[in-house]
Amino acid sequence: MTMVFVYAALGLVILLLAGDALVKGAVNLSLRVGIPALIVSLTIVAFGTSAPELLISIQAAMAGVPGIALGNVVGSNTANVLLVLGIPALITVMHTSTHDTRKSYAIMLAGSVLFIALAFRGTFDWIAGVVLLGSLALILFDSVRDALRHRREGRAEVLEELEEPEGADPDMPWWKIAFFLVLGLAGLPLGADLLVDSSTEIAKMFGVPDTVIGLTLVALGTSLPELATTVMAALRKQADVALGNVIGSNMFNLLAIIGIAAFIKPMPVDPEFLRFDLWVMLGASLLLMPFVFWGRDLGRVWGVILSLLYVAYVGAVLI
Repeated sequence: MTMVFVYAALGLVILLLAGDALVKGAVNLSLRVGIPALIVSLTIVAFGTSAPELLISIQAAMAGVPGIALGNVVGSNTANVLLVLGIPALITVMHTSTHDTRKSYAIMLAGSVLFIALAFRGTFDWIAGVVLLGSLALILFDSVRDALRHRREGRAEVLEELEEPEGADPDMPWWKIAFFLVLGLAGLPLGADLLVDSSTEIAKMFGVPDTVIGLTLVALGTSLPELATTVMAALRKQADVALGNVIGSNMFNLLAIIGIAAFIKPMPVDPEFLRFDLWVMLGASLLLMPFVFWGRDLGRVWGVILSLLYVAYVGAVLI
């Protein structure tokens, strides 16, 4: 029994390290071949940081355990709002009004509603994949257009973070770029295979559906990087950007990960998702409305509320 949990932890560690390596390699390769840093930030970094979740969903779909694939995405989105924002809010007040996330938040809500509507078809197949990826393409096109307009208008403060992609190193040698790419491309499928197989075994050992493991163990594990990032930002008094990061991550999870995985193999939707988990995910997203539209600060009281809501949700899933 112990070794199964060890393999699950090992798979998660490999996934996270390989995902980070892939982002570094892809970012610097793109910059070296002349792709503007702005475009790299809006596309390659966003896709690269979602690579672990994507590989898990693809591996789970191919292994015939779609509950882990869908549970990973739905559970991660719920954890991103309730836990990834809740815990940093316990450390320091997040002044969310300093960053305008209204447009991206509205898009995330629309994506959540679209995802739920497609789920009621009973399966995520290639048709759902076309709809999800088509929606993502439109969003990315709009984001690039907005960013280029801001650049023309000279709004440097809007582009400050986008101009410095994560892991960018203009002097990185070609051999190091190749090393990061190989490490990422080799490690991601290995980590995903280990985590999915061990998670399936854990589900069998405890007699719970694979959906439950996807919503809890796998989802929480793949949300750890976001949690670590926001906690460190809170300790540095720079947690104001956490809300925007969560919104972007949730949007990519719904549209990109399931959109791509749906082309690999159709994924039937567990009826329990339709009765409970999807609505919890949407409800958690709606809780952000006061902070996005009305400029409310995300303080310790809300941190306690969000964290306790996540604990209650996990308890409800496991019971």
